[in-house]
Amino acid sequence: MDKKDWNYEAKIIFKKILEERNIKYNDLVHALNDRGIDESYNSIVTKVNRGTFSFAFFLECMYALDIDLRELDF
Repeated sequence: MDKKDWNYEAKIIFKKILEERNIKYNDLVHALNDRGIDESYNSIVTKVNRGTFSFAFFLECMYALDIDLRELDF
């Protein structure tokens, strides 16, 4: 049985959400910082590109961007 690369899947989903909403990494950094979540541009780019972020980080990002998880289609 083939092992699924979940980090790759996480990266693709995250990038798809940002792309569909025309959200740049800088926009995400500002949205997180405005909500008191201390993340730098480099840390976000690294996490997303590797797909090595926690589900809690994903939820923080969706919250900061005012994205309702029920409206996601992936």
